[in-house]
Amino acid sequence: MQVEIWSDVVCPWCYIGKRRFERALAAFAGAADVTVTWRSYQLNPGQPRGDRQHHDEHLARKTGRTLDEVRAMNERLVELAAAEGLDYHFDTYRVVNTFDAHRILHLARSLGLGTEAHERLLHAQLVEGEVLEDHETLVRLAGSIGVPADAARAVLISDAYAVDVSAEIREAALLGCTGVPFFVFDRRYGVSGAQPSELFVEVLHRAASSA
Repeated sequence: MQVEIWSDVVCPWCYIGKRRFERALAAFAGAADVTVTWRSYQLNPGQPRGDRQHHDEHLARKTGRTLDEVRAMNERLVELAAAEGLDYHFDTYRVVNTFDAHRILHLARSLGLGTEAHERLLHAQLVEGEVLEDHETLVRLAGSIGVPADAARAVLISDAYAVDVSAEIREAALLGCTGVPFFVFDRRYGVSGAQPSELFVEVLHRAASSA
């Protein structure tokens, strides 16, 4: 079974969804036959490069909510993340353009490290407060899961994987994706959002039975 997951590495719901899906997969008897591919999506594709905004102010402007409303939303997300073993810190979260981060993820995928790289960048953004558009930060983070520094730098100083990232973002739209995380099972079933693990188990069984 092929499971494709469209996600952005600055997406709080994506990390929660990742943990819930992982728990479902661990409970699924056919897990050994499931191949997971992480695909690119940008929450803020128009974010100017180099414009690193504080999370709360950015979200307030984007949604038309007050800062107090955004902070209340944050508190709920922090609680949900904690239930999945994740320690979110929105005070250190910076809104950045993630296109280069996705190009690094494609490099990692080509080396068989796609899932590891996605996990590392999500954790770096949401827990550690790293800036995921800074090239040396991306090189360091990729290196921590086995991506050679020279290869990462070569990607970042070129336009390598740019076409691939853009193609996956377009493909998400064609599949009806309007937000992430977005899970696609064997191109038959789609699940939008960080749904409960029980629902993912149900869809895994449904996809397996119809294969």
